[in-house]
Amino acid sequence: MLECFARLGARPELVHLDQFSGKDLMGVEKKELSDYHILMIPGGFSSGDYVRAGAIWAARMKAMLGDEIEDFVKEGKLVGGVCNGFQVLVEMGLLPGFGRTMTPKPQAVLMTNDSNRFECRPTYLKHVGMGKCAFTKKLGKEKVMMAPSAHAEGRFTFEAAKEKEYLKKLIDSDQLVFRYVMPDGATAKYPFNPNGALFDIAGICNPKGNVFGMMPHPERAYYRHTHPEWTRTGLDKDVGDGRIIFESAVDHIQDEFK
Repeated sequence: MLECFARLGARPELVHLDQFSGKDLMGVEKKELSDYHILMIPGGFSSGDYVRAGAIWAARMKAMLGDEIEDFVKEGKLVGGVCNGFQVLVEMGLLPGFGRTMTPKPQAVLMTNDSNRFECRPTYLKHVGMGKCAFTKKLGKEKVMMAPSAHAEGRFTFEAAKEKEYLKKLIDSDQLVFRYVMPDGATAKYPFNPNGALFDIAGICNPKGNVFGMMPHPERAYYRHTHPEWTRTGLDKDVGDGRIIFESAVDHIQDEFK
């Protein structure tokens, strides 16, 4: 993920969460969130996915940086999360973010896959957003892209009592960004929806469009030669489907913070 931004001319830094606290660190190692324009939370299995995927990391971030992250988002800066990062943003209450920047409790959950196992495979996503999300502004409406999925807890859903209400709100407010589809763009069936997510949801943003999360990994499809069928489809330029996510974020920041 760091390399994806660096390749576009940005100056990304790999920062450990504890560097924001300054505890038990040398002065030069201390970092301030306000010095940055984009905060990205990568995939992985933080804290072994104990309790729930992303829950422990989210709790640590909220306790340590809750106010700073809220200010960061209110200033229009970007926050993105992929896979475990998406889970963290949901657990923190930044996504879907109905009613306030960061809700006290999660409004959604990423549950265990319907298959009850880890799923690692190419998945196809349709961009269904209308232009609100800063991370997909360069991606055409209804565009289908490939991004690999690799997760055990990716089934996006809401609590049963609020499912219809929240799904309608997600769609009406242009917060639904990606849906899993078949390679030809048709409604997904397993394994193309690898987890059984509600309404085939693969990625969403907050009401402002500057906080974004998705389960599949665009950074693993940054280059064309990492596409599983690149030898069959040929190479034009070595640009993978995932690159446009990072391009959109960098371009947005350049436009907003000149």
